[in-house]
Amino acid sequence: MRTSGVTDVVVGMSSSDHLCWSFDDFAEFQARAVEFLADGLERGQRACYVARGDAEELTGHLASSPVLAAALRDGSAEVISLESRYRTGSTVSPADQVAAYAEATRAALHDGFTGLRVAADATALVGSPASLDAFCRYEHLIDRYMTGSPFSAMCAYRRPELPAGTVEQLASMHPVTNPHGAPFRLHATADGIALHGEVDRASRDLLPLALLRAGPSVNGGELRVDATGLRFIDHRGLLALHDCARSHAATLVLRSEKAALARLVSILGLENVECVR
Repeated sequence: MRTSGVTDVVVGMSSSDHLCWSFDDFAEFQARAVEFLADGLERGQRACYVARGDAEELTGHLASSPVLAAALRDGSAEVISLESRYRTGSTVSPADQVAAYAEATRAALHDGFTGLRVAADATALVGSPASLDAFCRYEHLIDRYMTGSPFSAMCAYRRPELPAGTVEQLASMHPVTNPHGAPFRLHATADGIALHGEVDRASRDLLPLALLRAGPSVNGGELRVDATGLRFIDHRGLLALHDCARSHAATLVLRSEKAALARLVSILGLENVECVR
């Protein structure tokens, strides 16, 4: 089962978990990446480390871990220079990026691994409004891929290098974040999307943006939203979900144990909304 929540540890993740990790000090990211990748190796996954720098420098980042040092020697771990994989400062194609990781996951399975695990510092790929928008769309597309594939990733962003609000936008597109990531988390499920956390006045602009970027899939004329992990949603958040469903000519189906959500739907007089438990 995939994890959803706020955490300050990176071990114990499943083979399909998707973690956003914001950091201030690169040494912190490096230490957490080592833990995350070593944990994946113990689970039989191939490990991949992506960051800025040449291959020799990146190999040095992992050398403190005997497990990863051995994995680099035997080929069960690899390092990839961000500069060699991407043109930093350019805009990533979400579909092409998902296709590349899907191919790498298939290759890992073909080679006898249980899947693929990646730790990447993607800070340099989200510096402009256009690149941030594309990468947020990619984050949801890859999350949708992860719901049915043994691919897990730690997507890291160095907060001091990025404009205010950037990390919050990225964190909102992940099922798992470290503390102070985003007020809510929107992620893919097998048949729609899930929302966890709190949607209130402070996030009134963030949720519509996350929904637009996710472009959630509609099944049988229904936009299915698992809201069981929502601690709170105000009327603005509910209207954003309703508007998203209406833009897809779909019925909004909300799954929640909270009777208050159904009452709010009734008070607002929203049509084409079903509340289920």
